[in-house]
Amino acid sequence: MSDQSATAVACANIALIKYWGNRDAAQRLPANGSISMNLEGLFTRTRVAWREGFKEDSLIINGLPVRGTALQRVSDFLALVRNMAGMDWRAEVVSENNFPAGTGIASSASAFAALALAASIAARLDLEPAALSRLARRGSGSACRSIPGGFVEWQAGAGDEDSFAASIASPEHWELADCIAVVSAEYKTTGSTEGHALADTSPLQAGRVADAPHRLDICRRALLSRDFDALAGIVELDSNLMHAVMMTSTPPLFYWQESTLTVMRWVREWRLGGLPVCYSIDAGPNVHVITERAAAGRVADLLGAVPGIQKVLVAPVGGPARLVK
Repeated sequence: MSDQSATAVACANIALIKYWGNRDAAQRLPANGSISMNLEGLFTRTRVAWREGFKEDSLIINGLPVRGTALQRVSDFLALVRNMAGMDWRAEVVSENNFPAGTGIASSASAFAALALAASIAARLDLEPAALSRLARRGSGSACRSIPGGFVEWQAGAGDEDSFAASIASPEHWELADCIAVVSAEYKTTGSTEGHALADTSPLQAGRVADAPHRLDICRRALLSRDFDALAGIVELDSNLMHAVMMTSTPPLFYWQESTLTVMRWVREWRLGGLPVCYSIDAGPNVHVITERAAAGRVADLLGAVPGIQKVLVAPVGGPARLVK
């Protein structure tokens, strides 16, 4: 039996300007552009082996065989790669995360970025970075942002061809860190894919999307000029806007828990006291606290003292998805 295999690693990312809602759900074309930061040390490692003679795709995540809708989502993605490569082999996919999945720490972003790179290379495709980002987007929108390194912008684009992510600054451009206050490691009951489909039921979504270019411009300028105060203001505003849309959707989505709100309040107080910190919350209860890397140890200690925080993960700015042996 013949096989072709490759292994890739991709970082999770935290969106500083959020992606929420699709113009085209099938192609995961976003309602608005977004800006993110890759998270070094929080990753998915995925091996893809295309096997001649296999009758179906198989999936193992963190040592456990997976079937049902999760396998179908991966198999549908692999079908895109098969079509691009002009092959009909099925694949064995073995993947592992080193951080909690399904809790608002972008596990689907790192997972599909690693899958896109490993599957395409194993299929003997040599995709340009933009094409690889576009491919990853088809599995999970935010995965397109985990293909490039450092600080990344995903252009909403007019269609499939120009909706991809690219670096706007390297990891070395600004030594920031994400201190993630883990409120809960439980898998969320409503995933991001389902949540995106509800976005347009909120009367606030149209206003959030209309103002997105303005917020993107402020965030981009703040990152490029390393202006933390400007970054903090726009990052917290954008996070609050996304959750306002979630809370006013039909049915409403309430991801925040009591400790989530406590961290948000304390972060604002710490910033007033002179500490460079701001919060951002993805689709989950856990709070991403962005700070300068030199202050990350102190911020992690402060977060660890907040009632209800299970642990704190600290991640500096990460690099691009990459192949490993």
